[in-house]
Amino acid sequence: MSGCGCGCGSGSGGPYSKGLELVEFVYNAHGGAVRDQKIMNGPLAVACQECGGSFALATYVGTCPACGGVHAVAPMFPTAENVQYAGKGYRLP
Repeated sequence: MSGCGCGCGSGSGGPYSKGLELVEFVYNAHGGAVRDQKIMNGPLAVACQECGGSFALATYVGTCPACGGVHAVAPMFPTAENVQYAGKGYRLP
């Protein structure tokens, strides 16, 4: 992972990335161990950037229950303002 200090050195993205790059960075962080962890300060109330619906992002990578839009937040900056959206049509592997 680039720039997170973990030493795993994936070479792409990083915790300061935006959009799809951040989503993929968090999804793959530490071999995928981060993506399903609960956000340390509790779920974040966010508006889906695909459909506009409200939902609670409970893990570092999650999907809107209404449309499936993929969102993520870097563990070092877990606030609603830092939630990033992967882009229309993107779905998790």
